[in-house]
Amino acid sequence: MSEPIRVMLVDDHTLFRMGLAELLEQRGSIKVVGVTGNPDEVRRLLTEQQPDVLVMDLHMPPLDGLTLFRQLRQEGFTTPTLMLTVSNAEEDLSNVLRAGARGYLLKDMEPDDVVDAILRASRGETVVAPAMTMKLVKLLQNDQPASSSASMLDSLTQREREILTHLALGESNKVIARALDISHDTVKLHVRHILAKLNLTSRVEAAVFAVEHKLSTQNGQLTS
Repeated sequence: MSEPIRVMLVDDHTLFRMGLAELLEQRGSIKVVGVTGNPDEVRRLLTEQQPDVLVMDLHMPPLDGLTLFRQLRQEGFTTPTLMLTVSNAEEDLSNVLRAGARGYLLKDMEPDDVVDAILRASRGETVVAPAMTMKLVKLLQNDQPASSSASMLDSLTQREREILTHLALGESNKVIARALDISHDTVKLHVRHILAKLNLTSRVEAAVFAVEHKLSTQNGQLTS
């Protein structure tokens, strides 16, 4: 059995951070090794505990999470960091990812999705809350030229095309499973196949691919 992912939590709301710590500790795949609401303690805990993933609130008085994250990077701390926040502002999303954070999560996400995001971040993936996917797609489209790999769509099955269109809408695996009346595990398997066939590394890249190629939600058909 593999070692659990070591996670550190930083949030100025005591009730929230303790509740999240308890939730994560219930998962055998995660071990919480540090919890604090004081930005001044973050450096000490990072040095002492050496977590695999840092989960940090974006808005924390007196020092916001983004400023603290930038300071940590300048000081040589490289722990993969996820921002967990109530803000669904595109500007916050852009600033966090451009600063080099590993992901952007919302506090109203399903607990299982938060756990999944932490595990994926520990494997090197960039993760965002499903509700923020379309905003990230817009940001990436502004930065990158459209892909010319439309022919790669031919490698996908009809079901995989359908799931790809749902990924473009920022839907979680659970939502996709309900929409298509299939199991959650089946959706996860299809997503892995989609990423492999399109030579992509994350759901976000898959969403960008779908939008660039104008996939319609009508059975995964091209609209142009």
